[in-house]
Amino acid sequence: MNTSSFPTNEAAARASIKAIAGGLCASLVGIGLARFAYTPLIPSLIEAHWFSVSDVIYLGAANLMGYLVGALMGRPLARHVSASTVLRLMMLLASAAFFACAFPLSVSWFFVWRFLSGLAGGSIMVLVASTVLPHIPVNRKGIAGGAIFLGIGVGVAASGTLVPLLMHSGLRTTWLGLGALSLLLSLVSWTFWPHTLPTGKAVSATHKTVLQKDAAVSLNILFVQYALMAVALVPMMVFLVDYVARGLGLGAHQASLFWIVYGVGAMAGPMLYGALADRIGPAPTTHLVLWLQAVALGVMLLSQQHLVLIVATFVVGTFPPGIVPITLGRLHHMLASDAAAQNAAWSRATTVFASFQALAGYGYSYLFADSGGNYHLLLMVAICALMLAVLADGVKKILSGKGGRFL
Repeated sequence: MNTSSFPTNEAAARASIKAIAGGLCASLVGIGLARFAYTPLIPSLIEAHWFSVSDVIYLGAANLMGYLVGALMGRPLARHVSASTVLRLMMLLASAAFFACAFPLSVSWFFVWRFLSGLAGGSIMVLVASTVLPHIPVNRKGIAGGAIFLGIGVGVAASGTLVPLLMHSGLRTTWLGLGALSLLLSLVSWTFWPHTLPTGKAVSATHKTVLQKDAAVSLNILFVQYALMAVALVPMMVFLVDYVARGLGLGAHQASLFWIVYGVGAMAGPMLYGALADRIGPAPTTHLVLWLQAVALGVMLLSQQHLVLIVATFVVGTFPPGIVPITLGRLHHMLASDAAAQNAAWSRATTVFASFQALAGYGYSYLFADSGGNYHLLLMVAICALMLAVLADGVKKILSGKGGRFL
């Protein structure tokens, strides 16, 4: 009996696990920590007189701006050096940004480093899945994608637990501690990445033809839905703590508890949605999740029951990181067996998401100020965005002339 294939399969399995672990570390450093750890630090930045209130808001937007630029730059960088090299460098850049932010030399200094941390996150988001998933069996891609983006949820949870613990030693120590953790994760995962080569030129004419003819309608609808999801997730991501503390009148302590629950949901979302996508398909999963989120936001809007609100917060928390693997799965299904087209379309989807997330952040801030702090208005806008995303499936069926399952 020939058993030579067994070591090969075992080695491939180990390599797959290492690649997934590398992806998880990258999403944790570049997005989970680099973006979400800033939120619980905002009061301390103001109280310590590092920056004024207006400056803190301005600096918060720097990460979103950098994320958009990183989403645009990721694939062009990978054409000159390997994607694995870009991912390693971006993790180091995000780590360096934490160390730099421990020293508030000026608003401009802080802005540049918050911008660079966002740039690292955007580049990681564009490249990490296309670097790891080709090494994963087809029937496990959904849960593998969930595992990769689990790092985002871990970062949200850490922002509600690790940051308050570090703050006992001071604001500067907190930034340095986050930098040390990010650097450690970067070094530990350094050898986890699969070997990749520079991707060369942009998508070929053949791939463009595929994008234009075979999947144009479905892809464009997917981009619209992903943009609407970005709009829908912003209110609770930005205003949840303030909504619970002041809007519901539950106070700062309860607000911290809700943020932790949100973080636990964010940890669960990618794996839950990824496993469900493996079982029923990414498109039906998306449709189910959109309705689930609309109901959860409706509960946040109408209920005053503490336990019910906790459950709704958990469900809402699953959404921001959870939609990433299922959207990626839909895109791969539409462009099956065309890796270059998949990578190009995912880059475009990430750019669309980043753009609308940034626009929504400013838009909701304007609505909030103009309405005198009306949280319910923000929630209603988010629910409307989710319902439009649901309706987009119907529009796709009409345009494509197909019925039945969602693509």
